[in-house]
Parts: sequence; C-alpha cells; structure tokens
Amino acid sequence: MNLARAIHFDESDMRIFHSPARTGEWCVPGGFEFSNWSEADLVGKARQAFANGWLGIETFGRVTFVAVTAIRGEEFEALAGRLAEHFVQIYGAPSIEAALPIAQEEMAHMAELCEDHTPNTLLTVARELTEAGVRESFRAIKSQEAGLEQFAIHGDPEG
Repeated sequence: MNLARAIHFDESDMRIFHSPARTGEWCVPGGFEFSNWSEADLVGKARQAFANGWLGIETFGRVTFVAVTAIRGEEFEALAGRLAEHFVQIYGAPSIEAALPIAQEEMAHMAELCEDHTPNTLLTVARELTEAGVRESFRAIKSQEAGLEQFAIHGDPEG
C-alpha cells in the first residue's frame, strides 16, 4: 500500500504556512479543515493552506508537495488513530471510536490517490471554494531518473 510523505525542495513552506509540516511526515489532503470556510476566511497564510496545502498527520502543519511512498499496514492504522484523536481534540468529535471511521475514510482516500503511482511520484493539491463547497483537484508529477549530464562538469580538466 502507498501513502505520501511531506517533501520540501526549499524553505518556502516555512514562510507561507502558519504551521509547516515536518519533512517526511505522512500526509492527507486535509480538506475537511476548510468545510465551513467562506471567502472571508481566505486571507494571508490561511489562504495558502487552503489553496494548496497537504495536512501532515504528526504536526498537523501544511506542505506544498508530497511524495508517494510505501507504508506498512500497522503504520497506516496507527496514523488513522492519530487522525481520529485530532478530530476529537480540534473538531469536537464525541470520541475516538466515533471519529475513527471518518479518519480511516480520509486515510483510504489518500491511499487511493497514491495507489497508481510509483514511489517518489510528487503530488500536489489545488482547492477552490465553490457554491457547493470546497473542490479539490490533484496533480501527479512523475519522478524522473537524473541523467549524468545534470551532474557532470563539462570542459577541459587540464585547462
């Protein structure tokens, strides 16, 4: 089974999100955070999180890119439990038992997004607010083998 981990290519996420996800933490889309938002909520760093932020399941921070990675079943289940705890603590779910099926559904959605991609495929999310609610779209950027010419220094070693 595949899921995706936060990846950073530079320091930009540290500046554009209120709380950036930690490199390597497992992520889900996290669009549920914006279910009751309106245009008035879409300002500054909150707008950036809404527009293209994945949700880390350890720090509950946001990240722009995630990379598809294999995950073990027991690790997947532990993450669902962590997400259920978050639903209780932050969103007022009545209990872990009540929140767990919703957390498992969010995890299954992420696994489905990742299932047809090879390891290291990058994923991005884009959101827009519509009259019907939040609309999410996803894009995959296939990993490419680095060619030697990207690293080789061309020229005369004697000169």
